[in-house]
Amino acid sequence: MPTFVRAIRGATTVERDTPDAIADRVVALLSEILERNGLVEDDIISILFTATEDLVSTFPATAARSTGLGAVPLICAREIPVTGSTPRCVRVMLHVTTERRREDIHHVYLEGARGLRDDLPD
Repeated sequence: MPTFVRAIRGATTVERDTPDAIADRVVALLSEILERNGLVEDDIISILFTATEDLVSTFPATAARSTGLGAVPLICAREIPVTGSTPRCVRVMLHVTTERRREDIHHVYLEGARGLRDDLPD
């Protein structure tokens, strides 16, 4: 079976801007993405995180490193501040190698970020 490079998207929100709250939600989001897509660390090429401007207490990548993804290239950036956008939101894009077809990739949106992609099934 051929192997492809695919991008997987996801997002979550946090109740408070604290390192523990961000870490809990980022770990849950990454765990769900890996589980739903049958992935392990060696499948991950890189991960890009963005956070809204109201999240400043820690880097989302710090939480990812705590799960054992220290060998995966990680980077964080600021989400553009669009009026009316979802507050306290962390978004993620994983670049992975997989045998899954594009239509078999499961993007994951949790907590208050579920409405960002209401076109996707839960």
